[in-house]
Amino acid sequence: MPATSPTILATSIGFDSRGRGPYDWAPGPVFDLAAELAGAPEQPRLCHLGTATGDDPARIAGVYGAFAGSRVRVSHLSLFPMPTVPDVRAHLLAQDVIWVGGGSVANLLAVWRVHGLDEVLAECWRAGVVLGGVSAGSLCWHVGGTTDSYGPDLRPVTDGLGLIPTSNGVHHDSEEQRRPLYQRLVADGTLPAGHATDDGVGLVYRGTALAEVVADRPGKAAYRVERGPDGTAVETRIEPRRLR
Repeated sequence: MPATSPTILATSIGFDSRGRGPYDWAPGPVFDLAAELAGAPEQPRLCHLGTATGDDPARIAGVYGAFAGSRVRVSHLSLFPMPTVPDVRAHLLAQDVIWVGGGSVANLLAVWRVHGLDEVLAECWRAGVVLGGVSAGSLCWHVGGTTDSYGPDLRPVTDGLGLIPTSNGVHHDSEEQRRPLYQRLVADGTLPAGHATDDGVGLVYRGTALAEVVADRPGKAAYRVERGPDGTAVETRIEPRRLR
C-alpha cells in the first residue's frame, strides 16, 4: 500500500548505535514512522541508497545488520561501479521506503543525474513511495541548503532535486557553521526560506507542505527560517512530536 499522498521524511536522524563498532547499527523509531507513512505494510520494503558515501560496502553491510531479524525487507541500490539491480526504475518503484544516507550531497546529486535517478525518484514520490533520509539524504529533496561536500568550510548547495520547493538546514545545533551560514543564505536570497533540524529531528512533508515535525530524543526542535522585512533572517522554533 503506497503512501496516501507524496511523502518525504527529511531528517537529521541516523541509525542508533549498538556500541560494538562503527557500523554496528540499530534502526531507531524514525524507521517505524517511515513504514507507518508508507501505509504500515506487514513487511515493509526499504531500499537504502548510499551514493553520498560512494556506496561504501561497510556502511551497506551496517544497514543490513541493523534490520537483521526484523520485519523490514531490506535491499540496496549501489551505482559504483555500475547499478546493482538490472532495472533501477522497477526496483525503486517496488519499494515502500527509499532511505538515503548521509555524506556528500553534491556528489550524490551529480551521480544520480548521470543515471537518471532524479527523474526516477520524482516518479517514485508521485507514486507514493516514501522518500527519506538523513543529512545529505534530507538536503537532496529540497532546493538547497548548506554542505561540507567541498571541504571543511561549509558552502551553499542550490541545485537540489526541488521536490520540496524550499531550503533545508541539517545538524542545526551540532555543527557550528551550519546555523549562521543557513541564516545568512536565506537572508541574502541565495536560498529560499525553509526549515532546519537539530540532530534527532525530522520533517514530514505531505505533498510539498510541512505536515509534522518529529524527534527521537528530548530537547530538540525544528526551525522555520525566512527573510524578515529588514533583510535579516528570522528563525522560529517548532516543537516536535516525540517518537517512541
